[in-house]
Amino acid sequence: MSATAAARSILNQLHDVMASRSHAQGKLNQVVEIIGETLDSEVCSIYLLREGMLELFATRGLNQSAVHVTRLGIGEGLTGTIAQNIETLNLAEAATHPEFQYVPETGEEKFHSFAGVPIVRRERSIGVLTVQHVEPRRYEEVEVEALQTVAMVLAELIHNAGLADEEGSTAAEAAHSGQEVLSGLQLVKGLASGHAVFHQPRINIEQTVAEDTEAERQRVYLAFDKMREQIEQMAGQAEFGVDGEHEQVLETYKMFAYDEGWSRRINEAIDSGLTAEAAIERVQQRTRMRMREIQDPLLQDRMHDLEDLANRLLRIVSGQLGTAATAGLHGDSILIAKNLGPAELLEYDKRRLKGVVLEEGSLTAHVVIVARAMGIPVLGRVRNARGLIRDGDLLLLDGDAGQLAIRPAQQVLDAFETRFARNREKQATYAAMRDVEPFTRDGTRIEVMMNAGLRDDIPMLSLTGADGIGLFRTEFQFLVSAALPQRDRQTRLYRDVLEAAGDKPVIFRTVDIGGDKSLPYLRSESSREDENPAMGWRALRLALEREGLLKVQARSLIEAAAGRCLNVMFPMVSEPWEFEAARAVFESQVAFLRQCRKTLPEAIRYGVMLEVPSLAEMLDVLVPRVSFISIGTNDLTQFLFAADRANPKLAERYDWVSPAILRFLRRVVLGTIGHPVQLGVCGEMGGRRLEALALLGVGLRRLSITPAAVGPIKELVRKVDMNEIGEAMTGWLANPPPDMRVALQKWAEEREIEVE
Repeated sequence: MSATAAARSILNQLHDVMASRSHAQGKLNQVVEIIGETLDSEVCSIYLLREGMLELFATRGLNQSAVHVTRLGIGEGLTGTIAQNIETLNLAEAATHPEFQYVPETGEEKFHSFAGVPIVRRERSIGVLTVQHVEPRRYEEVEVEALQTVAMVLAELIHNAGLADEEGSTAAEAAHSGQEVLSGLQLVKGLASGHAVFHQPRINIEQTVAEDTEAERQRVYLAFDKMREQIEQMAGQAEFGVDGEHEQVLETYKMFAYDEGWSRRINEAIDSGLTAEAAIERVQQRTRMRMREIQDPLLQDRMHDLEDLANRLLRIVSGQLGTAATAGLHGDSILIAKNLGPAELLEYDKRRLKGVVLEEGSLTAHVVIVARAMGIPVLGRVRNARGLIRDGDLLLLDGDAGQLAIRPAQQVLDAFETRFARNREKQATYAAMRDVEPFTRDGTRIEVMMNAGLRDDIPMLSLTGADGIGLFRTEFQFLVSAALPQRDRQTRLYRDVLEAAGDKPVIFRTVDIGGDKSLPYLRSESSREDENPAMGWRALRLALEREGLLKVQARSLIEAAAGRCLNVMFPMVSEPWEFEAARAVFESQVAFLRQCRKTLPEAIRYGVMLEVPSLAEMLDVLVPRVSFISIGTNDLTQFLFAADRANPKLAERYDWVSPAILRFLRRVVLGTIGHPVQLGVCGEMGGRRLEALALLGVGLRRLSITPAAVGPIKELVRKVDMNEIGEAMTGWLANPPPDMRVALQKWAEEREIEVE
């Protein structure tokens, strides 16, 4: 008899048992008889998790007096091992297994062969189904598969009857739900606590036995078609995959999506009498068990890909395609996802979303850029987060240390709350700086501006007391759009930003896309070939190539700023001619709109981002032509050190207070003295207290930083004497200390200036 036939034979009989009016105990007594007879097995037993122990609940072949008497702990004996590891055992001689434990009252001493499968609900064992035989023999694969299918149906019966412990209510659950600490990549720093919410909620299968096999098969066929269509579209999604691996991941997805073996196994499970959802879950359970036996990391990754596709197929066939954002958050939440797009993140309620944990993710991912702007801590590359975290688990996210505590012990929670309280006290101090002008001790006025990129960022201007928006990233609108934003949409956004900012200046950076920010609807053949996207065909280079793109944006900005001053900044300028070419595009649109008798801005001030080192060699040519220069420390640092900022192995070389960086910045400062040009920094460096101290030391007077950093930096500024830090920095740059960071910290400590 095949596995399908054996399972169908048992399920057909179980269907009648489950539909009968007999009590749950009676039903289980019938179940063990049916299984034993169908598989010609002398013993069939069901153990259920009760009060943290596995209790013998029904048996055919063992002593009936042992029912409700024999109890095994999780991990105790063969049955306890199956429950603990959620694994299948198939032994010709049970006594040879290292975990074998003889239970006298059952009368099992005469039985030699043993096979057992876990009864699983929501990925946790709620019981164990076992069979035994007098003669030493391994059970056939078809018999074990039939047991696994039956165990799945039993899980529904057991749950509906309330026979097993509810999740989290037992000592066994407590043992499996103790504290765990996972490490990950710091993507956005900060502290957060909240309950776990899965971006794509897990599907709970309520009906396992099919009433119409052909109807279930058609549901699966349609779901496969839809899933394959989604896979074909993935190649064009900006957020699919990380670190250039997306093509490899996509090929793996395609391999599984079109794998006849996978679809055949699901069809066989349907043939055995399962619903479409239960069949997918049945095959998925088998895959999970195989994953636990695989040692090869590459094969494990491929199995994780199959798990991800199975979840996708399950959501499609069940019609539950929405995310947690659709249902809404009901309290302080930390979002768990494999990966996330920026538009998906923006769907969540910012009042309740406290943090994000990703199994993938990189420093340059679009979602990280948006999360940083929203002030939401993000931890990435947390391996198997979705497998180890349960829906509703309390989580402590430490974005500063790159750690995530799951179900924290009380002492860990207390320590975290203490840190959180200190952090809130600091935030209260910083919030009080809103209406305080950032003058240094010697009376130097420092401009502290904020970075933005979303319409929702603008209220932070008044909340933080920032002097203006020193960097408005216009590409955010492009990143969260499914198609190229039309001119009227762009104009509306820019006008809204200017109106909300009031009298405070806003510097719009023209779209910085391409390279690592490739968009599915706007691709360049050259950008696809970039081996190093950060240094590739991106930003102004791409915009000048696609002149229509820059023309539309120029016209949108000019129309939006009618009657106001418009500040425009061009990214990744490497030579003055690029600046002139970009300005010419804007001036041509000014001329066109003038002919159309449109109201023009009262003035247009042009500036550049200095992030390519070559531009510093042309300062004498550039400075007379621009109104302002903003140093982009993120890209500048990686270009100077030839160190990819997304590569963890190069983290120590990506040092913002290296004498090399500070000497470079000092040279730029000196190169602008005597010219009516505003020089500032718009990058993460300016938002960190110690690094900001270094920037003040080299002579910079304008910082544009994340809104969350405005208060801390204003508070720092008021404690610094510019003459003192300038003199100290001059000495350090002339004769660099062994560790510039240590030297700065010591200098600050001597003056009771907190820089951490």
